[in-house]
Amino acid sequence: MCLGIPGKVIEIYEAGGIRMGKVDFGGGVIREACLEYVPEVQVGDYTIIHVGFAISRIDEEEARRTLDMLAEMEMLADGLPEPGEDRGAP
Repeated sequence: MCLGIPGKVIEIYEAGGIRMGKVDFGGGVIREACLEYVPEVQVGDYTIIHVGFAISRIDEEEARRTLDMLAEMEMLADGLPEPGEDRGAP
């Protein structure tokens, strides 16, 4: 399964002739990403990042919905037993 994660572009710069940026995924997670495929993206915009490449621009509302859903999935995953883990019968 491939997963693109929304993030907010907080800085844009050029490195070796390639348009790059720093992207904030929330919770203190900031990563570098290639912005070459989305030349319209500006600082403050949200974009979908897949394996270090911005692949599309999205609006803030859609980004927040997706981030909320991913956070909820993580919370649900924390509550599931690991394979082979016995939590006992209620």
